[in-house]
Amino acid sequence: MSANIMGWDIGGAHLKAAIIQSPSDVLAVYQQPCQLWKGIDKLHEAVQAILSQSPADINQHVLTMTGELVDLFEGRDDGVKHILVAMSQLLPNAEVIVYAGKDGFLRMTEVKPKHYANIASANWLASATWAAQKIGSGLFVDIGSTTTDILLLNDGKVLAEGYSDYQRLISQEMIYTGIVRTAVMAVAQSAQDEGQEVGIMAEYFATMADVYRLTGELNESHDQCDTADGAEKTETASAKRLARMIGCDYHDNELARWQCFANNLRQQQLARIQTACERHAKRLQLAANSPIVGAGVGRFLVKQIAQNVDRPYLDFAELCSDARLNSGHTAADCAPAAAVACLATSWDLENDWVSLGISEQALRQAQEER
Repeated sequence: MSANIMGWDIGGAHLKAAIIQSPSDVLAVYQQPCQLWKGIDKLHEAVQAILSQSPADINQHVLTMTGELVDLFEGRDDGVKHILVAMSQLLPNAEVIVYAGKDGFLRMTEVKPKHYANIASANWLASATWAAQKIGSGLFVDIGSTTTDILLLNDGKVLAEGYSDYQRLISQEMIYTGIVRTAVMAVAQSAQDEGQEVGIMAEYFATMADVYRLTGELNESHDQCDTADGAEKTETASAKRLARMIGCDYHDNELARWQCFANNLRQQQLARIQTACERHAKRLQLAANSPIVGAGVGRFLVKQIAQNVDRPYLDFAELCSDARLNSGHTAADCAPAAAVACLATSWDLENDWVSLGISEQALRQAQEER
């Protein structure tokens, strides 16, 4: 009988999980709200909620994370330590494997403090590595609720310029912008409204979820975060919040006006991500038929970028046998969770950074920071 492996991507705002039947058949995908900054009990609640829905016996659990960044913890190492302790308590009778980036996969009992830096926020490497192994060369772009990852792939390897969050912010392989949680004021300082350029207020009145509700592109199952004002998630409520961003009130006959305003904000976010994608594509002479692989709940923007730059688009879900079971999510929505589970089915303990395709520059930088 084939083994069932559950991959977990433990974030600061969401917990994502995917059940994989070896080698890459997706049996189920889950996303659960998890406001980790409010307390470790939020992780306990989210894990238990997902486990209660699991339709299969799990032979192995594989973990990756970004939640160590939340300000509940004193620092990244402290966050990794507490998250691993929590998961050990939540999965007491299971085999638990931890994805440690350049250190590969480690059994929970093998994890030492020296591994924490490589465990922290390594989920992007899992997704990009799986994509590289499946397609060879191209560009991997994961647009999520909060952040965007952009990785160049070549000959089955990930040609990363950076490894840590700091390095990746410098290299623009991580852009801190997403389609749900990102504040509008973090995307634009001004926008077009009724033929005029108007400044955006530096206030937390609206998020990009409001923008994508008005463009009609936000899937309700992906919209699991609170609104900026705690009010409802409707077109009208989103229009009211966006109107506040430029000092206006919403009137019932003006929905079209705020849809146009939302589209302008969408264009600005898209342009920023596309500029970074073009920068990375120029680092290597990719073949014209090398695709852009889209992942994350905002991958509809990746598909448009692929069209804009005249490259084929490939959905991450096509890299797995995606069953699209009952939750409304696919492997592409929760790519790191699916990827760590798929990678764990064939992991070779001799793998190192070279085989993963991490650049020597990133290796040197990471060593210098430690």
